[in-house]
Amino acid sequence: MTPKGPHAPTEDELSRKTAASSESCPVGLDERITRALVGAAVGDALGGPVEGYSPEQIAERHGGRVHGIVSPWHGEDWRTARPIAPYHKGDGHVTDDTLMTHALIRVYDRVRDHLDAYAVAEHLVPDLMTNPRWIPELQAEALPLHRLFLAEKWLVARLAYGHADPREAGVGNIVNCGAAMYMAPVGLVNAAHPAAAYAEALDIAGAHQSSYGREAAGVLAAAVAAAAAPGATPDSVVAACLSLAKDGTREAIEKVCEVAVRHRDFESALQPLRAAVAPYDTVGPDYRAPSLAARRPSRLHAIEELPVALGMVLVAGGDYRHAVLGAVNYGRDCDSIATMAGALAGALGSPVPEEWAKTVAEASRLDLWTPARTLTEVTREIFAADVRRRRAHERAFAALGGTACSD
Repeated sequence: MTPKGPHAPTEDELSRKTAASSESCPVGLDERITRALVGAAVGDALGGPVEGYSPEQIAERHGGRVHGIVSPWHGEDWRTARPIAPYHKGDGHVTDDTLMTHALIRVYDRVRDHLDAYAVAEHLVPDLMTNPRWIPELQAEALPLHRLFLAEKWLVARLAYGHADPREAGVGNIVNCGAAMYMAPVGLVNAAHPAAAYAEALDIAGAHQSSYGREAAGVLAAAVAAAAAPGATPDSVVAACLSLAKDGTREAIEKVCEVAVRHRDFESALQPLRAAVAPYDTVGPDYRAPSLAARRPSRLHAIEELPVALGMVLVAGGDYRHAVLGAVNYGRDCDSIATMAGALAGALGSPVPEEWAKTVAEASRLDLWTPARTLTEVTREIFAADVRRRRAHERAFAALGGTACSD
């Protein structure tokens, strides 16, 4: 998926080359995890204030494309203006994407091993229900549950009150990107092993989503794991996704990425990417008035957010700033698209602009770096446990006469 043909470098391309050349040494695990998680949170905060609008509406409201942190769409009326109220989206505030990502990291910190749907029921749901935290969009301390949308509140309704089998609790929920939006930690725990990330995320997401919503969670985790591999490129990340994705999700990624490689600037890609994903997206052209078939299970459809995020990373050549700004200015569910694009670009090693990260952390009253340090520590522990388990299996298999054991 390499663009063809000579061209004069644009200002964005020169900026990306400069950023790439500043990386004088290989980016290791610690830095990739940090950039992925901080990058996801910053993308979330940048996309929040323009979520739900079209590229044209965004440009009209902001006098052109968004190039950084902006204020709420309705200014000081954010508490009462519909349809956003009562959420303070803008001014560097993260949304539920980041709140859920950090909640999942806390589960990893507690379990200190691979997770499954039962870990969601036993640890994630109680955390959402019982531990008040600062909610940036509410400008108040509250239970995370009070900030979540209906598709995420489903976790509590089905698991805490309905006592559903965690592995099947996602069946019947609104099919959307709700599980995919916080699956980056699963990819990082399984860094450089996309197939393992895919399998673990599918298990976790079974408690939350079904159909192509669950599939997207698996593929996003696989994409992050692929991006964290040494020598990874946007092309190799897409290849890993296509090797694992199923049904409409695979086809949507393939079609969107075929279009993305023809563009080197997000401005020219905005409409073509939307046109490429539209046949697979059930929501329809009016994001705030979804079609009758919206968010229903299907083997033919896909969520919009993941293919577009991958497409923007391709357009940007893996550069964080360009990928995230492309996702933000795409509009529609752009906080989640920018969350995914930010995680992928960060896992590839692209640095997150310090001024953005600092502003988001201060505005959201969140430490964006401690969760990354925690997940790095847990990831190393899990890898060591995986090695021990693999060695034990090798010895057992060798004892059966299956193959020679090197130990």
